[in-house]
Amino acid sequence: MKIYDEKHIKNIVLLGAVKSGKTTLAETMLFEAGIIARRGTVEDKSTVSDFHEVEQERENSVYATSLHTEWRNYKINIIDTPGLDDFVGEIASSIRVADTAVLVLNSTQGVEVGTELIWNYVNKFEKPTIIAINQVDHHKSDYEATLDSAKGRFGSAVTIMQYPVNQGEGFNCIIDLLKMIMYKFGPDGGKPEKLPIPDDEKDKAEQMHNDLVEKAAENDESLMELYFEKGSLNEDEMRKGLKIGMMEHTVFPVFCLSALNNMGSGRMMGFIDNVAPAATEMPPELTEEGTEVECDPGQPVSLFVFKTLVEPYLGKLSYFKVNSGELKAGMDLVNAQTGGHERINQIYIMDGKNRNTVDTLSAGDIGATVKLKETKTNHTLHATDFPVSYKKINFPEPRVRVSIEAEENDLKKLAEISKELGAEDPTLSIQYYKELKQLILSAQGDLHLDVTKWRLKHIYDIDVNFGDPKIPYRETIQKSATADYRHKKQSGGSGQFGEITITIMPYVEGMADPEGFNIRGKEEIELDWGGKLVFYNCIVGGAIDARYVPSVQKGILEAMEEGPITKSYVRDIVVLLHDGKMHAVDSNDISFKIAGAGAFKDAFMRSDPKIMEPINSLQVVVPEELMGDVMTDLQSRRATILGMDAEGRYQKINAKIPLAEMNGYNTALKATTQGKAGFTTAFEEYSQVPYDIQEKLVKASTADVV
Repeated sequence: MKIYDEKHIKNIVLLGAVKSGKTTLAETMLFEAGIIARRGTVEDKSTVSDFHEVEQERENSVYATSLHTEWRNYKINIIDTPGLDDFVGEIASSIRVADTAVLVLNSTQGVEVGTELIWNYVNKFEKPTIIAINQVDHHKSDYEATLDSAKGRFGSAVTIMQYPVNQGEGFNCIIDLLKMIMYKFGPDGGKPEKLPIPDDEKDKAEQMHNDLVEKAAENDESLMELYFEKGSLNEDEMRKGLKIGMMEHTVFPVFCLSALNNMGSGRMMGFIDNVAPAATEMPPELTEEGTEVECDPGQPVSLFVFKTLVEPYLGKLSYFKVNSGELKAGMDLVNAQTGGHERINQIYIMDGKNRNTVDTLSAGDIGATVKLKETKTNHTLHATDFPVSYKKINFPEPRVRVSIEAEENDLKKLAEISKELGAEDPTLSIQYYKELKQLILSAQGDLHLDVTKWRLKHIYDIDVNFGDPKIPYRETIQKSATADYRHKKQSGGSGQFGEITITIMPYVEGMADPEGFNIRGKEEIELDWGGKLVFYNCIVGGAIDARYVPSVQKGILEAMEEGPITKSYVRDIVVLLHDGKMHAVDSNDISFKIAGAGAFKDAFMRSDPKIMEPINSLQVVVPEELMGDVMTDLQSRRATILGMDAEGRYQKINAKIPLAEMNGYNTALKATTQGKAGFTTAFEEYSQVPYDIQEKLVKASTADVV
């Protein structure tokens, strides 16, 4: 395989909502360049990109797939991504390493909610962007409406490079405003005939060409001077201005095409070659410390691992981008996160499941390797004399939770593979929660759950059922109370005896030490589940021996792991141990530990206990016309609406919502909006539950005990 230098490598990511045609476009790009002899189809399960069994079964991309093509002495690395935001982890990691985003819009739909959610990541990483309006050959194609929706969402940066002459059934002509010619395609697409612009399109094309010239000129002072001097710019000058605009996010070139019929993809590939920036032209990579690393093959080698895939029988496949230097097979590199050494025995250029072995990759290129021992997604590998650690991808928080039920024999196996699944997909986790006594699967959406269930069944041979997850409530108190507790046990010989008196009160951050007690010692304990226990030793006169105080504290901590009301964790409590009794023979550590737990429970129930529930932040992106239905549903779920922001024809609703009300929300939102809305969520805080809900929780807990 030909080795390309860093100036002739272009890295693009194909983005877009489901059914926008990304996989078909990728297939067409490979075919146009002669990488494949015939084009596969999603329906025939024969595309290079969607090669996983679960993708072929669902006829949708689930994984981001690395491909490559070669076009006019340039290598174009392509990452084809899923269109469903359930697989946003695949999308985010792909955008992170690409140098240009190609945003594919379905010309029958325009900017969809899936596009909106994806755009947040494009904006975050500030990637140069090309807009590809696909399916202009569809009988419902509306190029103008799609263009208007793009302008409404992305603003004046939307820059028309082409427009279709005869969209819909029979489409075969595109007018190119940069070259000022008309491309006419044959019935099978492919290489078009270049023709003069028809007379009835000349005035429109001339006006749009002039607009394009002005757009290119305004990105550079020298070009603007040339434009004022000559009244126009030549093609090379326009390319220069467009590239500057793409780099500054002020130009999003718009192309139109039919990926299905192979019309227009070659022209867009040529533009990627000539105008889209190479990695060496992009801003330097940032390290965790905030320093910059140029994409320079002359520096020592370093690479960033952006994706991990565990293939049955083949082991772990690690995808990476070479950020500096020149990677050669056989190199030993250091893992910046673990400090361990990894040998790169083999280097691959990936085309779906096909591995093309190469000996070298230059800075800016994307590749893969196998059998790295400790390296995971978000890890940096570097030469010994070049210690860097690149800034990590911040993956989104899970949006849905379910409990997992499996056969007893499968639970141990499930625990082992949960780490493997998490390493492969950082947006998914399988974790046992001691407080809930449940194994919880956290994911991005219902389809994410379904695919995980499919993988557990078909790849790991584990049958699971999903159930409703319990809510991790917290218990605390609202007023002070005092309690005595005596533990006495006599069964012949030495017995057990421990008696204590404690006062408990609510803890508030920054509160002063309580008055009226002889404080001998203070310990602030940060609880593993959040909040604090502040423990004061106020024993005077030797009422109990100092060696028993830690046992009292230990008993209290154990009692806080299973609160008296709902068996949830207890938090934010002040405990003052200020009296007690002991026996010269029968007192011991276990006696005072039991006394500590008993006194705490008694005092807790006298302190006006309250239940705290987890509250999540929530942002819903919804078409404006459906906002009322979404708001009504949110209010029925005890959500607090914080505000709304307009984003083109969409509205962003910002709210806070109890986690208990999030169960089933993903399904409900899709049903309410016919799949046209999406949301993100993250833990925000704990807040007191309403009185009526606390009553129900107490009754339910009592019923469970009975």
